[in-house]
Formats: sequence, C-alpha cells, structure tokens
Amino acid sequence: MAKNPTYLFVVAAALIDKNSRILVQKRPAGKPMAGLWEFPGGKVEKGETPEEGLVRELNEELAIEVDQRDIEAVAFASEALEDRHLVLLLYLCRQWAGQVQSADSLDLQWLPIEAIRSLPMPPADGPLVDKLSNFIGSRG
Repeated sequence: MAKNPTYLFVVAAALIDKNSRILVQKRPAGKPMAGLWEFPGGKVEKGETPEEGLVRELNEELAIEVDQRDIEAVAFASEALEDRHLVLLLYLCRQWAGQVQSADSLDLQWLPIEAIRSLPMPPADGPLVDKLSNFIGSRG
C-alpha cells in the first residue's frame, strides 16, 4: 500500500499592471531553487483559506493590500517534491493598494508574458505560464 503524501499548499499571484506586464520575483540565495523566477506568494498556513493566505503573503512580501474580491483563481499545478507533494494555486490580480516593493530585497521584474516564458522557473511555475497566457489572451 502506497504511503499517502504530505501535501504542501502554496498560493501565487499573477499581478498584472496597467501595461499588461506581470510581476515575477527571483528566489533568494539560501532557499530551495535559489535564482529561479516565480510568481509572488507562499505557503497557506494552518487555518487559512488559500485566498486569505495569498492576501497575507502579498502584504508580507510586497507591502501591498489586496482585497480577496480582487483575486481570481485561474490555474493550478501539482508537483512531486522529495517527501511532500506541492499543490500550487495561481490567482490573477489586477487591482491592489500601495506601491509594490520587496520586503526581502528580492529582484522583481514587470515583464510581458512572452518574456516570462524564457525565464528559468521552478518546475511547478513554468507550466502555469502557458495557462496564464491562454487565460489573459481570452479575457483581455
């Protein structure tokens, strides 16, 4: 009988600015997959809904305020890790309050979706770029 995996639920946001560019951040040195580009977000904590976790993470990481009504689930990825299984939920967000700034001095870039395709990304983030591209293309 196979052992049930421990699931790691992670949320991320495709923040889209008025020029249709998407924010990506570089993973810092000393963390797993350091140097790879990803969508901002993080782990869902015990007792949080994914949406609550994303709002909290965006505030902690980027010093912005996001209303849960302004995020929309658009895609997910599922990826086996060493001793856990990652479930990454991607949300779209076009509206927030405050200036985006990195709380941890991470490298941030606003890029068009086409430029994000060529960035080195963690295995779970990469496939989401195509899904996001299809969603943005069909919605505006």
